[in-house]
This record gives sequence, C-alpha cells and structure tokens, in this order.
Amino acid sequence: MKEDKIDLIPTATPTETVLDVAAFVGSAVPWIGGPVSNVLGGISWGRKLARVREVLIGLSSDLAEYKSQASEEYVKTEDFEELLEQTLRKAADERNEEKRQIYRDFLTDAIKSPGESYDEQIRFLKTLEELQPDHLKVIRALSQPPAPNPAYITSPNRSLCKRLLELDETRITDLIVQLNDLHVTNSTGLKVMMSGHEAEKLRHLITPYGERFLKFIVKA
Repeated sequence: MKEDKIDLIPTATPTETVLDVAAFVGSAVPWIGGPVSNVLGGISWGRKLARVREVLIGLSSDLAEYKSQASEEYVKTEDFEELLEQTLRKAADERNEEKRQIYRDFLTDAIKSPGESYDEQIRFLKTLEELQPDHLKVIRALSQPPAPNPAYITSPNRSLCKRLLELDETRITDLIVQLNDLHVTNSTGLKVMMSGHEAEKLRHLITPYGERFLKFIVKA
C-alpha cells in the first residue's frame, strides 16, 4: 500500500466527528473541502467514521501536491458530489482494507482524470461492491506474466491453480464464474488441455472492463 505524502496526520480520537474530518481535509486540500463537508454533513456515520476518515485522509494525501483547474472545476459539480457520497457510503460499509484502498484510488483517479460518464463510474462502484477479497486475488493472478517456456501439457485452469495455492480448484472455478457474471472476466475453455506456454497466458481472460479493476488492484 502506498505511503501517504502528508506527514502530520492527526490521530483519530473517540470523540472525533465528521466535522473534524471535513475540517482536516479542507485544510489539507482547500479546493475539495467544500464537497467533502457537504457530503459528510448530511450523513450519520456512527462507528464507521474511522473507515471514511481513512479514505479521506488518503485522498488528501494523494491530492496534496496536485494542481489542475479542470479537477478543481469538476469537484464543484453535482455529479462529483453524488459520486463522492456513493463512494464514501460503500467505503463506510467495507470491512476489507484493500477494497477501501481501491475506493480511495478510484476517487483520486476520478478527480485527476475527469470526463468519464457518471453512469460508468457508478457501474464500477456497484461491481466493486460485489467483489470479495478472493475475487481480487483471482484477478491479480490472471494478470501475472506466463512462466518462461514451460514444456508440458496442461490447462489454463491448472495454471491458475498454481498461482493461487491458498484456494482449492472448486473455489477458483466458482470465483471465475462469478467474475464472468460481473463481466470482469470472459473465460471459456479453462479446462481445455494445451501447451504449457499457451495455458500460462491468462491475462487475455480479463475483459477491458476488468482491466480497470486491475489498475486499482495493482496500486493497492
């Protein structure tokens, strides 16, 4: 996980409120403080505030030295404020640290590269919400480069199993089916026997849509 650029991040306290978090973000990155205050002020986060805080402090770090007129204009829009609210709600409910990191990276990317349609961004968030930590392991394993010149006959499924020794074959197959349903992967013929060299080439099983998740998984 990346190191934050902000060195003096205050430690969370039991009595910290959403206004305290918003005030810190606003002082660190003034041009995003307004949208953050608007979103946090209208939601009762309760004990999940720590997760939201984690994402927002990370976001502040990512943007601390970033300057862009286009980004500053984008964060003032209704689309961004709704996207921020949707993302923080999902991050608040997310127990897995890696997925919270992806939510952070997603917001950073949306701000630094404005222009993608709101509907596509919401689609990404809905899919990410469905992904389990084991799904992320499978996507990462599919992206690994093939072994050099394997001289044997095997199947893509067996190649994937070698990369995921902590998961059994039945579990991996089930995860792939679920990823297919989410259009993150498009895998057919996983059990077809072929040369080891071809069976090791698994990156093509990730769809163009799935590649977007891979970008954030690699960063996390």
